[in-house]
Amino acid sequence: MILEIRLSNFFSIKNEIVLDMRAGNSNTQKTQALRANTFTYKDEQILKSVAVYGANASGKSNIIKAIRFCCAMVFSSHNNNENTTFNFSPFKFEGYPHKPSRFFIRFVAGEIEYEYSFSLTRNEIITEELYYYPNGRRAKIFTRDETLGKEKGDIYSFGSVIRKPLDVAENTSRKTLYISRASQMDRDIAKDIFRFFQQKIVFKRPLSDLFVVFEFAQSKNLLLKALTIADSDIVDIKINSFSRDSDFSFHDNKTPIQKLSPSDNLPIFTFHKTDPEISFDFAKEESTGTQALFSMMMMILYSINNNNILFIDEIESSLHSKIVEYIVELFHTSNSAQIIYTTHNTNLLNLNKLRKDQIYFVNKRDDGSSDLYSLFDYKDFRDTMDVEKAYLQGRFDAIPYIDDSLDNLKTLIQ
Repeated sequence: MILEIRLSNFFSIKNEIVLDMRAGNSNTQKTQALRANTFTYKDEQILKSVAVYGANASGKSNIIKAIRFCCAMVFSSHNNNENTTFNFSPFKFEGYPHKPSRFFIRFVAGEIEYEYSFSLTRNEIITEELYYYPNGRRAKIFTRDETLGKEKGDIYSFGSVIRKPLDVAENTSRKTLYISRASQMDRDIAKDIFRFFQQKIVFKRPLSDLFVVFEFAQSKNLLLKALTIADSDIVDIKINSFSRDSDFSFHDNKTPIQKLSPSDNLPIFTFHKTDPEISFDFAKEESTGTQALFSMMMMILYSINNNNILFIDEIESSLHSKIVEYIVELFHTSNSAQIIYTTHNTNLLNLNKLRKDQIYFVNKRDDGSSDLYSLFDYKDFRDTMDVEKAYLQGRFDAIPYIDDSLDNLKTLIQ
């Protein structure tokens, strides 16, 4: 589970923003009615979902993009060469391209709480730190500060957890995160951290053949049930045998193997309630919305079954607003899975569905930077008020202000 994420100087994010998954201290009647929206970790309530609202170009997507980049650094930076330039942009103005960018995450893996952070420019790692709470007390695993000198003994400081930690440091360049190299060198606690980032944090992405086939085999009945609840009339789905050259093969022992080129779609066929004997080519004959729902449900069921953390940008893409509500409610029925998503779907701005601390806004400041804040910060906004109406009226900023006067519209036409 994720407890907290902090970001600064990534893309349109200038000053530090905080995404806090720990529930706020609230005991109102509506909050009590939404107990399923949280789960308990030790004595703390943790949010299962967070919705991020904001105008177009406010920076919502940049938050997801920055988190994705930082996670990718953890499980791939050991592959970086000396000519590597990191794939992100710092804030463009006020000298920030020359300042370090910083990522901080507080999370729980294997029932142990960790704090991990690093700072970097586009060309090198500057600092890196990892702490944990093995017995409820904060303890150091390692710290790294490349500004302290040239010798590894000056740059690094270690606790007693990692075996032969300096050997790893000697093999860690300024292009590589220590935790990434330590995992590659078979250090136990580093492998635990690596697996958390690689396996537990999930981003919406095109689904691979292997993922689709494996998850389909694991969750076909759940997938069909989920599609039915979402008002689909699909009653069966089948995937035919296929192979891709030197890539992946699937054999169902029922259909001839179909040779696929890299550009071919998977041989998925759907069957509808009207006549379950007639097949539909999923990629060619199903709607964009049905295809989006199928892919989304595959990823959601995978995340819920494994208590993962799923990040989705623009969750409503090709989906009806009621389907989005359904997806979020699926997470609320989970054990400890979490979903963080950006959206324009204001139907969810309802305090009968979401707690105030589950609703975040992104607003673009006058200097072009993105600010992130929660509805929970508005202490004068009561649970009985209409959040959707207040949001659309600009009470929380984070909406586009459009001058659609007749004179302005005429200038566009003319």
